[in-house]
Amino acid sequence: MADLTCTPFLFYPLLVVILFFYSLNHHNGFLSSVVNNDHPSCHLFSFPSSSSCLTTLNNSLSSEVTVVDEAAERIEEGLAMARAAIQRAGEVDLRRNSSDLGFVSNGSIYLNAFAFHQSHREMEKRFKIWTYREGEAPLFHEGPLNDIYAIEGQFMDEIENGKSRFAAASPEEATMFYIPVGIVSIIRFVYRPYTSYARDRLQNIVKDYISLVSNRYPYWNRTRGADHFFLSCHDWAPDVSTVDPELYKHFIRALCNANASEGFTPVRDVSLPEIKIKFGQLGSTHDGEPPQNRKQLAFFAGGSHGEVRKILFQHWKEKDKDVLVFEYLPKTINYTRMMDQAKFCLCPSGWEVASPRIVESLYSGCVPVIIADSYVLPFSDVLNWKRFSVHIPVRKIPEIKKILEGVSEKEYLEMQRRVLEVRKHFVVNRPSKPYDMLHMVMHSLWLRRLNVRIPFSH
Repeated sequence: MADLTCTPFLFYPLLVVILFFYSLNHHNGFLSSVVNNDHPSCHLFSFPSSSSCLTTLNNSLSSEVTVVDEAAERIEEGLAMARAAIQRAGEVDLRRNSSDLGFVSNGSIYLNAFAFHQSHREMEKRFKIWTYREGEAPLFHEGPLNDIYAIEGQFMDEIENGKSRFAAASPEEATMFYIPVGIVSIIRFVYRPYTSYARDRLQNIVKDYISLVSNRYPYWNRTRGADHFFLSCHDWAPDVSTVDPELYKHFIRALCNANASEGFTPVRDVSLPEIKIKFGQLGSTHDGEPPQNRKQLAFFAGGSHGEVRKILFQHWKEKDKDVLVFEYLPKTINYTRMMDQAKFCLCPSGWEVASPRIVESLYSGCVPVIIADSYVLPFSDVLNWKRFSVHIPVRKIPEIKKILEGVSEKEYLEMQRRVLEVRKHFVVNRPSKPYDMLHMVMHSLWLRRLNVRIPFSH
């Protein structure tokens, strides 16, 4: 868990519970955010009471630096109003109210549709990101727009192209601060030729950048980085912060490699969906076969990347006509067509926990079967993944067919319907549109910012 010892800013340890995004899960005794059935007691937002921390903080203010900044204080007042509005919305009786949700349905794909809808509204009114201007491309301000790491470049381009409603015109109006390091570009240009896979060069570049902006501006120091973030889908991105745990103690990392067993902290960090964007395309949904025509029970095709897939191949590779698992897909079989015809699409971890097959499954209308341990799923502070996906821990890979055949036809039809409903949140639009993938990433960052309050002296 994140260290919630008191600091010169305030955490709202119960805020996400106040948002009611997790209230349904707690009520049902199930937390969908972490794919780890071996440890059901792992509660992402199980915190000590806020009052004790606030008391300690208030007692320590005399020895800490507080901020005298009228603009920032107005921002904090606005955030306080947003918290109150979200709390009121979250208390709406879901059984009696179903109107005024706009693009968001009141279906069970959400932990609480009303709280989410209000939170998204508040975000659109108040959320502003300042991108530090220091640094030059390609190591900064530039990222890939295509292929497996594309979310890094798409987000960076969206927020820096001058058209985003979330881009702050000045740092004084910012609610969050973006460290625009191009992790993929650093690895591409600094590590060529690959003579060493040591992470020190990557770590030093990011640390030096933070040192530069923290010495030049007051924003990092007033929260110790709690309202700052960087974003990357590269496998090496989580290693950036291991070089100096104290420096990055409160820093927000938006990562595809959201592995709770390797230091990913859900109350602070943001889980990104991994999506493979083809050149010249953004990716789009298509209906595939209707559920009554999907005769194939399960399907997977992919390389032997990582231990999870090795176990999958050991038990299922070309061994069962109902659970079709291939390492190399025969030329006579079309990959997308197979996903369109399957009821369930297997999404095992590769070298890391995330897999682009989750998004591919949703695009094809195929119910994703997430085979991973300790994976913190994207947007799981809003979405109820249990309602539109199946989670199978690695140790139960031999039981895949039994588990999937145990899903009744009624349950499957409900899950498949919800897949079609939820996939709008995983579509990349440029410019970004409300409730699409980039807006959902913004909302995940917004929630982390709501969880922090900067104290002010008067």
